[in-house]
Amino acid sequence: MLTTLPRKPGVYIMRDKTGAILYIGKAVNLRKRVANYFRPQGLDVKVRALVSEIRHIDYIIAESEREALIIEHRLVNRHQPPYNTMLKDDKAYPYIKVTVNEDFPRIFLTRERKNDGARYFGPYPRVVPIRRLLDWAWKKKLFPLRPCDLEFSEGHLPNPQKVQSCLYLHTGECPAPCVGKITKEEYRRMTDRVVLFLEGRHDRLQKDWEREMKAAARELNFEKAARLRDNVEAVRHMQERVTFRALRPEDVQSRIEMSRVLQDLQTVLRLPRPPIRIEAFDISHSQGAETVASLVTFERGKPLKSHYRKFIIRTVRGVDDFASMEEVVGRRYRRVKEDNGPWPDLVLIDGGPGQLSAALKALVRLGLRRLPIAALAKREEEVYLPEQSEPVRLSLESPVLHLLQRVRDESHRFAVTFHRARREKSFFEKGD
Repeated sequence: MLTTLPRKPGVYIMRDKTGAILYIGKAVNLRKRVANYFRPQGLDVKVRALVSEIRHIDYIIAESEREALIIEHRLVNRHQPPYNTMLKDDKAYPYIKVTVNEDFPRIFLTRERKNDGARYFGPYPRVVPIRRLLDWAWKKKLFPLRPCDLEFSEGHLPNPQKVQSCLYLHTGECPAPCVGKITKEEYRRMTDRVVLFLEGRHDRLQKDWEREMKAAARELNFEKAARLRDNVEAVRHMQERVTFRALRPEDVQSRIEMSRVLQDLQTVLRLPRPPIRIEAFDISHSQGAETVASLVTFERGKPLKSHYRKFIIRTVRGVDDFASMEEVVGRRYRRVKEDNGPWPDLVLIDGGPGQLSAALKALVRLGLRRLPIAALAKREEEVYLPEQSEPVRLSLESPVLHLLQRVRDESHRFAVTFHRARREKSFFEKGD
């Protein structure tokens, strides 16, 4: 179902009935992009042929459009899917190139990245705002590097007759190193400022643009406001977060497999979206003494230990796992509600129907009845869901069950470790 796809940047991998990869693409919005392939009209012959073969779609969520671009390129280069003709023909996204390897560097867009000593920034999936930014910055003398492609150095300037017809020389828009109007050192300092800007050190400039944009709008100068808005958009695009990872073949395969497991888990538990973030709870005590609880968080199938939490049960006396579970779930999501997130895509309870009912009671009291929740019982490894009398029984070989077990077992380990520490501390305090 297309509704299971997240509205986030990422890469989608289309497979045929044998599991072979047909096509790999990137998207700013995975759900919207993939949905376009299944429109009843407007598809060309190539896309119709592709759609007829699709039997499964995997996806990898990315931090930004640029990270999706990088992942897409690496996957396509490795797997060479038959329908990726555009990328296989070496279509490339543009970079900003600063020729710092020259005495008098230039700045321009290029789709080819070489090992030539120049500085490259990007790639940028949306070329129009970047081109506008470079044009504006040059006209405003923010990037006043020479616009020509003449090849010359400090000791070998071009023939003066060759440059006398240059319009930029006569209008003063170019610093004109070709006729010695600026020294190599002065020009290099100017180039260094350009590089600093392209490296992302332009927060102050962005704030100035935003302030000018609002002032222009108040003065009804909408043309100027629109131009400043485009510049701010370009800067933000250049600042998009890119997480660089060494995507070894086994790493890529692992991410693809986990993406499929999360989709399958969504289907099995009838969740509204893939459970990217799972929070799991367990209770630990010794015959009702030193009762504690654990919360562990997994994102994309991996532990997120910075989001683990420990709880000392406050309101329950004696052995009552149900009441303890109700307390800790209530405390957790009361806090999340007050802080407005982050919300889990699935709450997993270590236990059976009793523990699930207790946790659900806490959610209902907080007005969070629709928060997805399930319980995994140890004895038969059965999954219990709200308002469903029969548990979900998964194959012991199921990757979905294996993921739930890893999360459940980690919450148990974390709870037991905390309980032992509390018990030891209490023992020594009593001994004193």
